[in-house]
Amino acid sequence: MTLNWKIGGVLLGLVFFLAVLLVKPIGVSTQFVILDGIIGDAVNSELVTKTEEGYTSTNAYLAKSGGKYAKSVANPLNYSFVFVGAMMLGAFLSVMARGGIGSDERRLPAIWYANYGDTPAKRYLVAFVGGFVVLYGARLAGGCTSGHMMSGMMQTALSGYIFAAGAFLAAIPVAMMMYRKEG
Repeated sequence: MTLNWKIGGVLLGLVFFLAVLLVKPIGVSTQFVILDGIIGDAVNSELVTKTEEGYTSTNAYLAKSGGKYAKSVANPLNYSFVFVGAMMLGAFLSVMARGGIGSDERRLPAIWYANYGDTPAKRYLVAFVGGFVVLYGARLAGGCTSGHMMSGMMQTALSGYIFAAGAFLAAIPVAMMMYRKEG
């Protein structure tokens, strides 16, 4: 089963609109830092502490914004953390709806097979490296693609449009280099 890209785009726009209307703009890369903090706090119980004013941390990043991130480490079942978990669950359900994990050509674009063949290890490596580079860049920039580009553009923030232009200016040449053969 394949969803038409136009319908998918409208549904995605509706989800973003409802998220901003009901809760807050969507952004997810900070939740990976929160996960690091949860792991760090399990190893070092002094990483996050509760004070009379709220939460603080010995880690400068977790302590910034009035201890907002330290509070998220102490209480991880918040909207943003659940949202990231729901994204992973949604990705898994999408794979399963398309027939599960495997090497059948229906599951990946023909252009991948034309350029890289049927090598699951290579697919996983490329996905991991690509995800790592995007996440590293997102944290370096103080935000993420969903926060800067999608939510930012929806809120008509100039930084969102600049980020989107930069993302496409980088993505198009990289895609042209990676996928030289047509599928």
